[in-house]
Amino acid sequence: MKRKSFNVFSLSFIDVITCGLGAIILLFVIVNAKSAARRKDVTQDLRGEVARLEQEVREGQRRLVEARNALDQTVQERVQTQGRARELIQTLEAEKIELADHAHDTLASREHVNKLQSDLKSLDEELQRLKAGSPSRDDPGDRLRPFPGHGDRQYLTDLKMGGDRIFILVDASASMLDDTIVGIIRRRNLTDKQKLQSVKWRQAVSTLDWLSTQLPPAARFQVYTFNETAAPLVPGTEGQWLNAGDPAQLNAVVDNLRRVVPQKGTSLRNAFEVLPKMNPGPDNIFLLTDGLPTIGLGRPWTSKVSGKRRLALFNDALRRLPPGVPVNIILYPLEGDPAAASAYWRLATSTRGSFFCPARDWP
Repeated sequence: MKRKSFNVFSLSFIDVITCGLGAIILLFVIVNAKSAARRKDVTQDLRGEVARLEQEVREGQRRLVEARNALDQTVQERVQTQGRARELIQTLEAEKIELADHAHDTLASREHVNKLQSDLKSLDEELQRLKAGSPSRDDPGDRLRPFPGHGDRQYLTDLKMGGDRIFILVDASASMLDDTIVGIIRRRNLTDKQKLQSVKWRQAVSTLDWLSTQLPPAARFQVYTFNETAAPLVPGTEGQWLNAGDPAQLNAVVDNLRRVVPQKGTSLRNAFEVLPKMNPGPDNIFLLTDGLPTIGLGRPWTSKVSGKRRLALFNDALRRLPPGVPVNIILYPLEGDPAAASAYWRLATSTRGSFFCPARDWP
């Protein structure tokens, strides 16, 4: 049998293609493995940079949210500030109107006070004519405290300092710093030392000093200051009477008043509330003030008090007065309170007391 010969070209074409394809795939795998390792080394720094950029993006987004919140809060505060600004503008306009009203009332008040002073002067002259030639009932030999004056002034004519128990109330509110509204506002912002040098307040202190020299030595007395509250000038003497025959107590009262700084509003009701607490009660009352009260038992809801409201507070305070006791009024000038003079004059008349508007240089 004839042996079959081998021919190299007897391989099929598909086998060749398959072998070639396998070689290519093997080559690709080898090359790809090496390129992947190299690519990982090359892109490692890039991935780190990408991660850092992503972190910065997230931080920027967080800051953007905070900035938007801050912007919203700023817008809200701006709206509130605009609202407060509108309120301040309205308040300033109202204050301008009120100052204009005060200026109008001041002229009427001054005319009224001038008329009262003229009437008082006429009555004083008539009384002096009636008393001409009569001996003086004011014997300086029984005075325990001297009062250095400027001659024999008779501004407070026929002032009755009699009584066994004399109660003196001194207004120590901020209005006692000056005669005008503008002056009160200006002096209210000064130091305590400057407030104590106010001419009007020094006159009130001198008035109490003068009254202390007129007290009968056998009488008992008490002195309270009042603004929004009332308190005795000598601490620890609430509801107690002092001895008018003791010069030390008289000097302590006057010295303590010189250290009192006028401040706050005026509550005449709280001042009169202390009178029923005195046991026994007073039989003569002296009130040193400059106008109608601005508050009652407690602080008002608003800082503006009309003249009608002040008169209502005054009438409410009168209900706390003990019946049958004379009330002597020493009224100092105050701008913008024209009803005060007539109201206090009626009080003095109805209680058989005295009413005085002292001159600026008294005592």
